[in-house]
Amino acid sequence: MTDLVRFGVAMEQQLLDELDALIERKGWANRSEALRDLVRRELDRAAWGSGKPAVATITLIYDHHVRELTEKLTEIQHDFGDRIVSALHVHLDHDHCLEVIAAKGPARELEKLADRLTNAKGVTHGSVAAAALPASKKRRG
Repeated sequence: MTDLVRFGVAMEQQLLDELDALIERKGWANRSEALRDLVRRELDRAAWGSGKPAVATITLIYDHHVRELTEKLTEIQHDFGDRIVSALHVHLDHDHCLEVIAAKGPARELEKLADRLTNAKGVTHGSVAAAALPASKKRRG
């Protein structure tokens, strides 16, 4: 188990009130849990911006009737085949498909992959959810 360290945080009353309201809305158990989650999110953003190892899901919604779009998306994924862990394809309706692509690797490469996919003509929605790749825990013998 990880050692917990206690420390004090000073902030303006209004900011604390807003934090408490956010904790209530989000359902965090307490301020410590909220601060841990908020710090983790910011560290994920920093990892993405610095190019550190990361994991990401890339979500696409597109019109599969757009000429050669399906082939283009497949080609891009093959170009980054060593970074793609898995892909899910869902038929939303007669015209639209949803793809969710799980990827792992240096954040800068994942960003290039996401940009190429989301900027393809015919993609109507593209988003990325990324996180720093957790450090491997060594097994104790």
